[in-house]
This record gives sequence, structure tokens and C-alpha cells, in this order.
Amino acid sequence: QVQLVESGGGLVQAGGSLRLSCVASGGTFTSYSMAWFRQAPGKEREFAAAVSWSGASTYYAESVKGRFTISRDNAKNTVYLQMNTLEPEDTAVYYCAAKDRTSAGEYNLWGQGTQVTVSS
Repeated sequence: QVQLVESGGGLVQAGGSLRLSCVASGGTFTSYSMAWFRQAPGKEREFAAAVSWSGASTYYAESVKGRFTISRDNAKNTVYLQMNTLEPEDTAVYYCAAKDRTSAGEYNLWGQGTQVTVSS
């Protein structure tokens, strides 16, 4: 079963950029679809972006479309989330998630999260 470790969070001013990374270990990376979710204070965790096992297909929440880019490097067992034009509303803990690439169900493997804070 794969383990996920996120990094790259921090404090940034509105309009700035950050790149999150998630390294997977303990499994065959290409067996998994990967995603990023986020949870703001006092809110439910929400989907942000996802990428297929090959990287050929990507999916985005409307709230981040055009500003965030998800990608993966299968040689490095890593998935990225490039976040541009950040807004205070993007402040949240960001979680990396995985599921079997054949699954139509929910993401069921999670990292510990990395905090992103956007100041106005």
C-alpha cells in the first residue's frame, strides 16, 4: 500500500505562487490515480485536482481551473500541484490522495497534509 508525503506548503501573498509535491512510496506509482484535496478552516474537505495514472488526463474543480496545474512524474513517484494567482480563499490544508487506477470509487489513501496560507 502506498504511503504519501506532501511538501511545499507555506505562507504567500495574494497573487503569488507555490508548488506542492507529493512523494509516494511502498507501492507501484503507476497503479494509482492521484489527486489533491484541500480543507479550509471550518469547512469540509473538497476536491481540487486529479490526474490519471499516465498523466494524460487531468481534472479540476471550477474554483481552481485556470490557476492550478496538476502533473506527475512517474519516474520520481511524485505528483505536483502548481498553484498560481493564489487568493486568500485558497488558504487550506492541502492533501495528496491516491486510489487504484481501475477504481471508480473514492480516494482512499491520504497524506498528512501541508498548510498553505495566502495573505491579502
